[in-house]
Amino acid sequence: MTEALFTPRQVFSLRPKTLEKRIDKHYQESRDAGSTIQILIALQVRDELGEEDFSFFMKRLVRKLFLETKTSRILRRYYFYFKHYFSSDEWKVVSIRLFSIKTYITEKIEKFYTQFMKEPLTRLAGS
Repeated sequence: MTEALFTPRQVFSLRPKTLEKRIDKHYQESRDAGSTIQILIALQVRDELGEEDFSFFMKRLVRKLFLETKTSRILRRYYFYFKHYFSSDEWKVVSIRLFSIKTYITEKIEKFYTQFMKEPLTRLAGS
């Protein structure tokens, strides 16, 4: 089992330069995009709650994670929180990379199924 990179106290108290060095070192050693994104989400919370400016923190790394690394469930889960790191054209590319056509078709089939299969059956049961 791996040890956490930062304690909650460290996330909210370390200086930005220190955080940047440690996060960059962690990513270079582990290549774990998921844990890196989760730490960056915590820093966005710190940005909202604290006085220090963490907007666009480690922009280069975030862009690399979303545009170049292998897609994962964690990237798909948290990608919306990093929309402001990309231009509108780049955002379309990120969305297409993260959500393949397979996901799109699955959503459409589920919508079709609920629209034509479940709703008519519930109306019949009520009569």
